[in-house]
This record gives sequence, structure tokens and C-alpha cells, in this order.
Amino acid sequence: MTIQFIFMLTKDDKTVEDADAHILTAISAGVKHIGFKNIGLPVERLKQLNNMIRVNGATSYLEVVSLSEDSQVESARVAKNIGIDVLLGGTHIDAILAELIGTDIQFYPFPGVVVGHPSVLTGSIDEIITSARDIAVKEGVTGLDLLAYRFNENVPLLMQKVCQATEKPVIMAGSISSPSQINALVNAGAAGFTIGTAAIDGNYASQELPLAAQLHQIIRDTEQVKY
Repeated sequence: MTIQFIFMLTKDDKTVEDADAHILTAISAGVKHIGFKNIGLPVERLKQLNNMIRVNGATSYLEVVSLSEDSQVESARVAKNIGIDVLLGGTHIDAILAELIGTDIQFYPFPGVVVGHPSVLTGSIDEIITSARDIAVKEGVTGLDLLAYRFNENVPLLMQKVCQATEKPVIMAGSISSPSQINALVNAGAAGFTIGTAAIDGNYASQELPLAAQLHQIIRDTEQVKY
């Protein structure tokens, strides 16, 4: 089983100012999937980041963490205009899908009720599972972006139940910062996961190592997970 580690150029659900330097570090470390949020930098900078990612042979991701329908539709429009490969997040799913018609962009929206910024996943596990099922059957939805570690109840159970609720791939997101969390999400059946703040702040590895070392450690831990 292969799982995708998606390095997010973000802290606290915002794209960081020095994201371009982090792209070069990530590419050198062997990271193949790199993304950023729709909040934090102007569109022109996001376009430059996307170009850097794709020119270096990696897959690009834009994660939508704003809450209003207008801002989410505009983010989908931005994704289309700058050539994003994968659009993550968003809760106004039908409106986003309408914007993506005719594109090759893969779309992984958030199941459940998402509130605040940084984003938090609310509701019961049963409610989130129902939401996941309803969303996954929509035409144009590639998979799900589950804010598992922004949920304050039984996270391993939530991940397992959502992965079992659909045959479509589920990406886990939200404050992932340790090997034990990676182990749990892989064993739940996740297709991928995102890490941003923990790597950029140097908090993933037990020591405060530079970003390159943090990324190498995440890759090693992912490869060593026991399925």
C-alpha cells in the first residue's frame, strides 16, 4: 500500500510568506506532493508557488479553509486559473463542483460541519459518516479531505469509519504532528495525509531539526508504518 504525504506550505491554516524556499527544500528531500491554503498570500504568489511545484515534477494542492460560499467558489476559480492539480477542502460542494466543470482538477471536499479558522471539525461520528457518504457519491468528487485531527472525540474510530463508508480515497488533515498519528491514519485506511505547521516549526521530529530533516523523518516514518 502506498500513501501520499502532502507537505503543506502553511502554518495555522495560512500559506507562509517564505513558501517558495520551502518548495525547493521539499523537492530536494524527495517530497512529491506539495500544497498551500487559499489564505495567506495573494493570488499572484499562489500562481508562482503552483508553477514551482509543477515545474519540479510534484503534484500541487490548494486547500480551501475559508468558510463563505463566495470565497470557496472564488478559490475554486483560482485553482482552475492557476493550474492546480488537486483541490482540497471546502464545504459548499455543489457550488464548487459547478465551478470545476470541464477541468481535470481532482476534488476532495471536507465531510462534516467545519467551523472557525484554523478549521475545526464538529458533530458526532455518525453525523460525519453520513456526510461523508452523501458527499462521496457526488459526480466530480474524487475523494474526501477529513479534518481528523481537528476532531475532539475518538479520532482513530472516526478515521476508520469514514474510510469504511466510501470506496473513494480519504486524505487525513489537521494538526498531524507525530509518527503515532501517521501510524493510526494509515491503519485506518487513509490514502494520504497533510503536514504543514509541525514540519515548518520543527516540531515533528523529537529534536528541533531543520525543515529538510523534518521532511526526511516524515518520509521514513511513512515508509516504516506497519499495515
